[in-house]
Amino acid sequence: MVPFVLPGDADELAEPALAPREAETLRHIAAGCTYSQAARRMGVSLHTIDTYLRRVRLKFGITSKAELTRLAVALGL
Repeated sequence: MVPFVLPGDADELAEPALAPREAETLRHIAAGCTYSQAARRMGVSLHTIDTYLRRVRLKFGITSKAELTRLAVALGL
């Protein structure tokens, strides 16, 4: 797993950038929404939510929903 690095950390690594819709999806999931609820709120399909979250998982080496929430908190989302 890639460590979450916040800007200003002493040993700062290049942090992958989140696209705006990836960040929005991550916010909904971290707030406790199901994937279906996030899709409805964002006006997109469930498949699109899955795609956004798959991209986030790949960028940060995340494998679980709990880690998605941890990332959202670490990024201040």
